[in-house]
Amino acid sequence: MTVLGQNQYGKAENRVLKVTRDGATHHIKDLNVSVALSGDMDEVHLSGSNTNVLTTDTTKNTVFAFAQERGVETAEQFGIHLARHFVTSQEAVTGARIRIEEYTWERIATPGPGEHSFVRRNQETRTAQISFDGSAWQVVSGLGDLVVMNTTDSEFRGYVKDRYTTLQETDDRILATEVHARWRHAWSDDARPMPDWDRSYAQARGHLLSAFAETYSRSLQQTLHAMGSRVVEQDPEIEEIRLSLPNKHHFLVDLSPFGIKNDTADGAVYFAADRPYGLIEATVLRDGAEQRIPVDLTNL
Repeated sequence: MTVLGQNQYGKAENRVLKVTRDGATHHIKDLNVSVALSGDMDEVHLSGSNTNVLTTDTTKNTVFAFAQERGVETAEQFGIHLARHFVTSQEAVTGARIRIEEYTWERIATPGPGEHSFVRRNQETRTAQISFDGSAWQVVSGLGDLVVMNTTDSEFRGYVKDRYTTLQETDDRILATEVHARWRHAWSDDARPMPDWDRSYAQARGHLLSAFAETYSRSLQQTLHAMGSRVVEQDPEIEEIRLSLPNKHHFLVDLSPFGIKNDTADGAVYFAADRPYGLIEATVLRDGAEQRIPVDLTNL
């Protein structure tokens, strides 16, 4: 005997490029949109009846149609439009989750009158996840792949040592990581004005970077906490932030066999190791807030 548990379905990774032409000046939004719907869907699993099934092809078409008809102001706003539509237009659908990645482009300066040339920025990927159950919203914004580095003001010592420990203590090291962050907004119902999503994103990103740069680091864990705390303390609309920071190790190269001194005092040569790497993860909450962002960021 088995019992059907939580289930959902939808169309994943709909690649949408929305071009808006304002005369000779063009604007683009480049999104990767995934839709997951849940509700009264037991029968399609148990008997194969598709009576309550809105096809995944239809959800795909809806994404593209909404991009044209409603435009893409922000990833969050676009996701809210989609989630509201699926839950309110389909009786069997009681929950919708929209996951969006946004890729950033910047203009290529040209001498002519047109502004229609772009280059993909190889910085972070902006993310948004919007969940709606017909009454309450949960909006989790974020970013990934934001690589940062401090070439000093970082140490690592005083840690536990056993028979397998070979790492040497240091009072001056490179600290580098690739920031993956998700933050949950306090806004949850239509009775309150929505945040300015672009402004909120820019502020959170700025706080993450400034805290990383301004914190004298005794561990990556300490730096993570400083980054998360800066975001929550500076933005009353953010209740919670989850950070995943892989430690991008840089090891001082031993050049002594060649009679070369490799000293950090005047500059040094390091070996950049891509794996294995330390992985530091934690959630920072506003006092009294409930933790709702999944521990495993891949399950967002």
